[in-house]
Amino acid sequence: MKRIAILSGLIALISLTSCNSKKEEKEVTETFSVTNPVVVDTSFTKEYVSQIRSVKNIEIRALEKGFLQKIYVDEGQYVKAGQILFKILPTMYEAEYQKALAEVKASEIELQNTKDLADKNVVSKNELAVAKAKLDQARAEMAMAKFHLSATDIRAPFSGTIDRLPKKLGSLIDEGELLTSLSDNSEMYAYFNVSEPEYLDYETDIKNRAQNQVGLLLANGTPLKYKGKVEVIESEFDSETGNIAFRSRFPNPDKLLKNGETGKVLMTVPLKIALVIPQKATYEIQDKKYVFLVDKNCIVHSQEIEIKGEMPDLYVLKSGVSASDMILLEGVQKVKEGDKIKCKTMDPKIVIEHLRLKAE
Repeated sequence: MKRIAILSGLIALISLTSCNSKKEEKEVTETFSVTNPVVVDTSFTKEYVSQIRSVKNIEIRALEKGFLQKIYVDEGQYVKAGQILFKILPTMYEAEYQKALAEVKASEIELQNTKDLADKNVVSKNELAVAKAKLDQARAEMAMAKFHLSATDIRAPFSGTIDRLPKKLGSLIDEGELLTSLSDNSEMYAYFNVSEPEYLDYETDIKNRAQNQVGLLLANGTPLKYKGKVEVIESEFDSETGNIAFRSRFPNPDKLLKNGETGKVLMTVPLKIALVIPQKATYEIQDKKYVFLVDKNCIVHSQEIEIKGEMPDLYVLKSGVSASDMILLEGVQKVKEGDKIKCKTMDPKIVIEHLRLKAE
């Protein structure tokens, strides 16, 4: 019995030691700063995935059917307005034009003879009118034949860069067949979609919008050195996505941008009554962001948050915490769920001012 009592005492002692050890693990003696989120009227730069298009971009198609006799340009070549690009074999169209020209000359002679006879009252005025009508018809047919002949020379309607040439020399070309595309890349459009709340903020923020410019982040992560400007907003929202399309225009004197590129438009978005917190108060697990809420007993609790926007050293919150919540400002890597800490409350406005001064 004595041995059993000793053994029971040892077990109780071990259990007590284990409990004390666990209790000590949850107590953090270091003092940590805590603060509140700040409610401010501000703005932040948001990225919008965009499609880049040339201000002028057209398909060059054949107006006539025939064999491709000449190709005067190469892929990627810059051409000037009016420069000849292709030539369709014109033999048949030349023959038609010469035939129409001959008919015009014959009609002119016939009209002159009829007029001479009409002046002598040999033929009636109706016959003279018929002769005039025949000449008009012949001239119309000649004009049409001349157009068909001129259409065998395919010229650039404006200055720009030639795209791929799908047809080779000697190919049989059908009427309307694609020969290449032509892009004027001196200015570019960037199309991007904006949500309904952001659209309403943009439209109602008239003062900032009057001076608002947008930037462009290229696919390699570098910003375009030229600023653009939002100039068109489409008239309808997409019923499936709830977004509306914006169009911005960017100068492109270096010809860096090409039709069909992708990028990200950087637009300053105004925010009314925005909730912001320091970035250093957050941590990330599997692409989700969290903060530690600190209750009135200074016990920390993990809380997932949603980020609406990002500013230097600050996050604009979409959801997760309220303005009255206390959050752990520093030491998020030193504590864990349920730890009791020593708290030192800091004024959130002073915290943000310190972050800004530090960034400067």
